[in-house]
Amino acid sequence: MPETIFSKILRGEIPCHKVYEDAHTFAFLDIFPLSAGHTLVIPRKQVARLDELDEVSAAAMGVALVRVAKAVLRVTGATAYNVLQNNGPEAHQAVFHVHFHIIPKHADGSGLGIGWKAGKLESQAGRELAARVASAIA
Repeated sequence: MPETIFSKILRGEIPCHKVYEDAHTFAFLDIFPLSAGHTLVIPRKQVARLDELDEVSAAAMGVALVRVAKAVLRVTGATAYNVLQNNGPEAHQAVFHVHFHIIPKHADGSGLGIGWKAGKLESQAGRELAARVASAIA
């Protein structure tokens, strides 16, 4: 996997404002935050996309996300937040090392702003797609 800024942060070559770490994960404040408390949670395993993570790292990410989100809310006083994770350049991924953003929403309006252009899932198409996805999981 190509070197990323997160590889250098994990090795201690680039300083960061670390908030959490364990054997499988590492979390630090984003240096270009959308709001106070904007934090990145990354796996120590260096893979570009979520679907490339092994199950141990993925499970550890789930635990770390909950721990860090609770702490960010407690410290910032925010009562709402977004968790954002992008996979691939078409999905706006800029650093090709899996990472989750925890982005608090504050009363001043800071935080993540998104537009959502929802479509409609037709019943038959939904049944067929769900069956194909379920089969791919098995």
